[in-house]
Amino acid sequence: MSKATVELLAKDLNHQGGVFCPSPLAKMETWNTHPKVYLDVAHSGEAKCPYCGTVYKLKDGEHFAAGH
Repeated sequence: MSKATVELLAKDLNHQGGVFCPSPLAKMETWNTHPKVYLDVAHSGEAKCPYCGTVYKLKDGEHFAAGH
């Protein structure tokens, strides 16, 4: 299991407030990793991948606002 933490800017999240793991943001080689999984980061400010344990979190001071 990975112990990596990836700090994100709000602009790194998709329009729903999430990211996919494996992610190029985590410098992962996608050809030899686990299946793609959606992680909702906007809801709590962070999410942990159930496959590899990588934690994706918003940097301090970053906020995600859905909509316009």
